[in-house]
Amino acid sequence: MRFRPYKPAGAEFSSDKQLKQAIKSILGYRPGNMHLYHLAFLHRSATQETLNGIRINNERLEFLGDAILDAVAADYLFKTFPTKDEGFLTEMRSKIVSRAMLNKLSQKMGIDQLIQLDGSSTGTFRSFKGDAFEALIGAIYLDKGYDFTRKIILDRIIRNYFNMDELVLQEVNFKSKIIEWAQREKRQTQFNVVDEVGSGYKKQYIVELWLDGEAIARGQDYSIKGAEQNAAEKSWQKINGENIDL
Repeated sequence: MRFRPYKPAGAEFSSDKQLKQAIKSILGYRPGNMHLYHLAFLHRSATQETLNGIRINNERLEFLGDAILDAVAADYLFKTFPTKDEGFLTEMRSKIVSRAMLNKLSQKMGIDQLIQLDGSSTGTFRSFKGDAFEALIGAIYLDKGYDFTRKIILDRIIRNYFNMDELVLQEVNFKSKIIEWAQREKRQTQFNVVDEVGSGYKKQYIVELWLDGEAIARGQDYSIKGAEQNAAEKSWQKINGENIDL
């Protein structure tokens, strides 16, 4: 199966040569397997279908890139903070790989300019920039291997865009904070998808956070991760005595 580049209105490239140059400018190297990079920037709203009906977009690469980014960030933090405990390291990793942070990185680095997206959907998919960022990491890994990808993440991303002292002081990931609190207090937590509203690209997920078998907060977002974060933030406010609705 050969991938045929797709160019919607507003796309910043139309050929392998242009995309290679864009990646060289952003990350400092020339990619090899261009199929992977075209795929990394193909959002599901602009999904293509092959003759056998398989939907082609960047979601599988996003899954892979997420795992690679987690591993590299964990290794970096483990070595950077040799005296810190597991809770601190988990919280710091959450800050680095959060969807909000990856969205910002995608924009700062110019990765968002390469995404092939249905132009009418930009307001619907709030995480598409971070999704493409992770998909790009997955593409680099498949194209160049783990060691090369690790070096790109450390030298071109973490060391260029993160100040660890400032990151320590930033607001925490509420889901991680809830989980750590529950473990410390020996409480049982569970995030449950309880409903979906809308359809197609406008579908949103409703997630409830259960504490010791009781629903204490509900969140809603276009992604399950986002809905979980919303529910976790409301839960944290309740735990700290703020009077808010479910």
